[in-house]
Amino acid sequence: MRLGLVQTSIGAIVVLMTSTLNRVMTVELALPAMLPGALVALHYLVQLSRPGFGHASDQHGRRTPWILGGIALLGLGALIATASTGVLTTQTPIGVVIATVGFTFIGAGVGAGGTSLLALLAAEVPDERRAAAGAIVWIMMIVGFVLTTIIAGQFLDPFSVPRLLTVTAVVVGAALLLALIALIGLEPYRTGVNAETRNVRPKKDATPNAFRDAVRGVWDDRRARHFTVFVFVSMLAYSTQDLILEPFAALVFDYSIGETTRLAGIQNQGVLLGMLAIAIAGTRFAGSPLGSLRFWTVAGCSGSALALAVLVWASLAGPPWPLPETVFALGFSNGVFAVAAIASMMALAGAGPHGQEGVRMGVWGAAQAIAFAAGGFLGTALYDSFTALGFERGYVYALIFITEAAIFLAAAGLATRIESLSPHHGVREELKGNATWRLTS
Repeated sequence: MRLGLVQTSIGAIVVLMTSTLNRVMTVELALPAMLPGALVALHYLVQLSRPGFGHASDQHGRRTPWILGGIALLGLGALIATASTGVLTTQTPIGVVIATVGFTFIGAGVGAGGTSLLALLAAEVPDERRAAAGAIVWIMMIVGFVLTTIIAGQFLDPFSVPRLLTVTAVVVGAALLLALIALIGLEPYRTGVNAETRNVRPKKDATPNAFRDAVRGVWDDRRARHFTVFVFVSMLAYSTQDLILEPFAALVFDYSIGETTRLAGIQNQGVLLGMLAIAIAGTRFAGSPLGSLRFWTVAGCSGSALALAVLVWASLAGPPWPLPETVFALGFSNGVFAVAAIASMMALAGAGPHGQEGVRMGVWGAAQAIAFAAGGFLGTALYDSFTALGFERGYVYALIFITEAAIFLAAAGLATRIESLSPHHGVREELKGNATWRLTS
C-alpha cells in the first residue's frame, strides 16, 4: 500500500502533463498537435534509460534514493513544462526549448523513480504475494489519476496560464510530500523481513560489460523476450489515443478544459473498475480457464478494440453521442488487460536471478517507452496529416481510432502465444526449481 502511494504520486504528476497540458497546447494555444505529440514522445524516448537506472539501483543495493530523486526531477520537469505555455504564444522558439527541457526532466524522473519502485516491489515482496502486490500498486496509481483529473478539473476553468501553473505546483508539492512520507523507513524494514527467507544481495559487479551482459541475459530468456514484444504492441495501441482523446472531445463535442480533464478521470475510473473486476475474477475462478491471466489479457485487448470501434461511430455521429459512457468502456477494457499483464510482469521479474529485478523491469519499461513515444506521436501526426488533406475532423478521428483498434487486435493475437500469461501451460515445469509462481490476482 505504501509503495502504491508512491506510484500514485508519480501518476498524479504525469497525468497532468500527458493529458491536460497536451490539450492546452492543441486547443487553447492553437498549436500543431504534433508539438505536444513530439514533446510527450521525447519524454518516453528519454525513458530508454530505464534499463540503466534499473541496473544502477541493482548495483547500489538501495532503491529509495533513486525513487525520491526521480520524483523530485519529475516534479521539476512538470513545473518547467507548464511554465513554457506562457512563452509559447509570444516567443514560440524559446517556449519550445523550455518545454523540451521540461519534458526531458519528466522522462528522466519517471525512468529513475518508476523503474526503481517496480524493482523494489519485485525484489522484496514474497513470491506468493507479488502478483497481488502489483495489482494493488497499479490500482492505487489509477486512483491517483482519477482524483487528480477530477479535482484539478474543478480548478482549471476558466483557463489561464497562471491558474494552470498554480494547479501544477500544488499537485507536484503534494506528490513529493506523499512519496516522502510513504517511503520513510520502508526499504530497511522490507529488507529485514526478507533477509530471513531470501539470499543476501549479490556483490556489486563493477565490470565495464556488466550492464550489457545483464540486458543480454534478459533478452536471451525466451519468455522475457516474447513478453517484451507483447508489451510494445499493446502499449502502442493504448498510447495512440493518449494525446488524441481530450482534443477530440474539445473539437468534436465542444468540451471545455475542465470537462475534458474530468473525461480523462472517467476513463481512469473505468480502468480502476476493470482492474478490480479482474482481481475478483482471478480469485473467484482460480484454477479454471476464467482465472487464467492469458484469458483476461486477450479479453481486455479485444474489448479495447471493440470500444474503439464504438468511438469511431461517435466521431462520425458527434453530439449527443454518450461520450463519457463510451470512454468509460474503453477504460474498463484497458484495465482488464493491464492488470493481467502487470501480474505476469511481476512474476517474470522475480523469476530471474536475484538482484537483477531492476534491469528486467528496465527492459520492459524501455519497450513501453518506445511504444508510448511512437503511439503518441503517431496519433498526433495522423491528425495533422489528415487535417491538412482536407478531411473533416470527425473522419480524421475515426481513422485514428480504427487504426488503434487494429493494433489492439494484433496485441490480443500475441497474448495468446505468451506461455507465461497462463498458469495452466507448463509454466511451473519451465521454471526448473525457481520460486513457485502464483499467477492469480
